[in-house]
Amino acid sequence: MAIATVNPATGETLKTFQPLNPGELEDRLVLAEQAYDTHRRTSFATRAGWLHKAADLLDAEHDTVARTMTTEMGKTLVAARAEVAKCAKTMRWYADHAAALLADEHPDPADVRDSGAARAVVRYRPLGVVLAVMPWNFPLWQVVRFAAPTLMAGNTGLLKHASNVPQTALYLEELFRRAGFPAGCFQTLLIGSGAVEGVLRDPRIAAATLTGSEPAGRAVASVAGDEIKKTVLELGGSDPFVVLPSADLDAAVRVAVTARVQNNGQSCIAAKRFILHTDIHDAFAERFTAAMAALTVGDPMDEATDVGPLASEAGRSDLEELVDDAVHRGATALCGARRPPQHPAGWFYEPTVLTGITPEMRIHHEEAFGPVASVYRVADLDEAVALANDTPFGLSSNAWTRDEAEQDRLARDLRAGGVYFNGMTASHPGLPFGGAKRSGYGRELSGHGIREFCNVTTLWYGP
Repeated sequence: MAIATVNPATGETLKTFQPLNPGELEDRLVLAEQAYDTHRRTSFATRAGWLHKAADLLDAEHDTVARTMTTEMGKTLVAARAEVAKCAKTMRWYADHAAALLADEHPDPADVRDSGAARAVVRYRPLGVVLAVMPWNFPLWQVVRFAAPTLMAGNTGLLKHASNVPQTALYLEELFRRAGFPAGCFQTLLIGSGAVEGVLRDPRIAAATLTGSEPAGRAVASVAGDEIKKTVLELGGSDPFVVLPSADLDAAVRVAVTARVQNNGQSCIAAKRFILHTDIHDAFAERFTAAMAALTVGDPMDEATDVGPLASEAGRSDLEELVDDAVHRGATALCGARRPPQHPAGWFYEPTVLTGITPEMRIHHEEAFGPVASVYRVADLDEAVALANDTPFGLSSNAWTRDEAEQDRLARDLRAGGVYFNGMTASHPGLPFGGAKRSGYGRELSGHGIREFCNVTTLWYGP
C-alpha cells in the first residue's frame, strides 16, 4: 500500500509521501536510543508538564485534527472530534497518575528477612525504545493510548502508523515535539509494512505493541519471539451483545445501534453478534432493524451523517464478500446488504442486519469490519453463553440483564477481556483494556498498561 491520504468518501488521492530511505531510518533509530538515555532520567513532574502541554495543544487544534482524520479514513466529523477530546483526557490522566502507578513498592521486611535482606524494594524502570505498529481506524486514539503511558514511564516511542493515515501520524510527532518532549522521544516512521521486521529485529528496539489484524499480530509476535522481545497485541474482535428478558429493551436497542455502527462499524470492540433470548427476540430485532435502516449514510464531514464510508475499497469488498457468502448460504438480510445507490462514489455500505446465521457461514467465525450486524435467537442463558463463546476472538462482550444471578454467570463464563453489563464496550484510561484467545494478549490503559513496558526490578539490601 502506498503511503498516501486517499479520501474514502470520494476515492480521490489527495497527498502522497515517500517512505524513509535506509539512511533516514537509521538516523531515527539512533536518535530514539539517544533520547531514551536522557528521557529515562527525567522526573515524573517534568514528563507530566510536557504531556499536559500536549493535551492543551490538542484541545486548541481539535477541529483541524478531527478534519484530518475524517479526510484520511472517513470517520464522521462528530466521532473524530470526540476522539480528539478522549485523547486529551487520557494524556492528562497519565500525566496526573503515572507517578503513583509506578511508585516504588516496599515489601514487608518480615516477608523478605529469610532471604537475608534487611529490606527490599520493587521499582518500575523503563525498558527503552518501544515500537508501535498502529491501525487506521482510530488514528489518534490508538497511538495516544500507547504514547501517553510509554512516555510517562520514561521510554521513547517509534510509531509505524497505517499507510493511509500519514498526516495524522506526522501530526502526532510534531505534537509531542511542540509540547516540549526532547527530539527523539516520539518519532513517526513513514515506512511500509515490509520494513517492520527489520526495525523490530534491531537491537535498539526493546519491545513492541501492535493493534491490528490477526495476521499482522502473528507476524510481529513471531519476530519478537525470535528476538525475545516483549510484545502487547490487541487484535480483532467479534464481540457478542447478549440480551436477556429482564433487559431494558428500549435502552438495549438504542445502545445496540451505536455499538454496531460506531466508527462506521470499523471497531474491534464494536458489538457484532446480537444474541437474543427467544422471549424478546422478535421485539428487539424489529426495533433494531428499523433503527439501523433509518441511519443517515453520507458525507462524513456533514454533522447530520450517522455512518460514513469504509476506510478503503478493499475493506468494503471484504465486507461484501462476508455478507454475500451468508446470504448465498441461506441468511436473510433484514435491511441493507448493498452499496447505497445515492452514493456511487466513495466506499459506502448500508447498515445491514442479517438473521439466520449458521456455523457454515464465514461471518459466523470471521470479523465483520463494517456496519453489519448478525442476529441470533437462543432459548436460554446456557445457549447464549455457548454461542457468545463460539468465536476464535475474545476481546470484549456486552450483556443486557438486570438479574444479578445472570450477571454473575456471565461474568464467570464469558471468555473475553471485558464484560460490559447494560452498556456498550468503551475504553477508558482508568480501566485495563485487552483481549483473550486470538484477540491478543497484554493490556493497555490503567496501571496495567503503563507497567507493560517497564522492567519490574527487585532491589535487595543486605544487613
